Amino acid sequence: MEVSSMELVLILLVVTAGFVLLVLNFKFRKKTPVKTIRLPVHFKTLLATHVEFYNRLNEIDKPFFEERVQRFLSAIRITGIKTQVDDLDRVLIASSAIIPIFRFPDWEYINLNEVLLYPDSFSESFEFEGSGRNMLGLVGTGPYQNIMILSRQELRNGFADNSSKKNTAIHEFVHLIDKTDGEVDGVPEFLLSKKYIIPWLELVQRKIQQISENQSDINSYGATNKAEFFAVVSEYFFERPDLLQQNHPELYQMLSTIFKQHPQNQAV
Repeated sequence: MEVSSMELVLILLVVTAGFVLLVLNFKFRKKTPVKTIRLPVHFKTLLATHVEFYNRLNEIDKPFFEERVQRFLSAIRITGIKTQVDDLDRVLIASSAIIPIFRFPDWEYINLNEVLLYPDSFSESFEFEGSGRNMLGLVGTGPYQNIMILSRQELRNGFADNSSKKNTAIHEFVHLIDKTDGEVDGVPEFLLSKKYIIPWLELVQRKIQQISENQSDINSYGATNKAEFFAVVSEYFFERPDLLQQNHPELYQMLSTIFKQHPQNQAV
């Protein structure tokens, strides 16, 4: 079918007008504001008072840590279950999330929407009263996918004792990091270069064997499987880096490679 010159001109005018309207609409439409939470001034005081990792940072890194805490709190809901969530709880949960991925500036917890805070330990059926309450933290699956459950009491205990090698909240966030590649298996493929996977697995096997033979100061729960070992030694790494470096130098070095951190001397 032939198109006359007049029809061709009309078509061009219609196409041009449509394009102009599209450009104007894009240029002048209102942008949807991004919802953020400004980190309250007193949160910095809470960090300095309760988070030793933050205090070990130099003056350049501290504001960056504060920004990461703010970003986490802007993105993740924190809900108390039969318990009141206060600002200290929010600061400690956010710090637990940021500590292991601090040297990964673009990291976001895409597999987490909400943290449920229980008053204390809970059972496998999520009951926090009665017997069988032996759980202190959990990364959810199935209907609890993208949800983490933490004991409020254990959250605070983890940051109250700087001599301890334990921090349940960090433990659970390390599981969540491990899960990012699709499986909680003790091999954080998003953080660990392929060339280190076999040396890491060999080291894990040796250390689990030492735990099983009562020849290690690593928490015996780490011998459960490779995933629990990774989470347990990560607690140790961030809570007592000095002791881990002294007692397990090879393990300390490998975790430094995985997390791109040297918490023992990061203020230098």
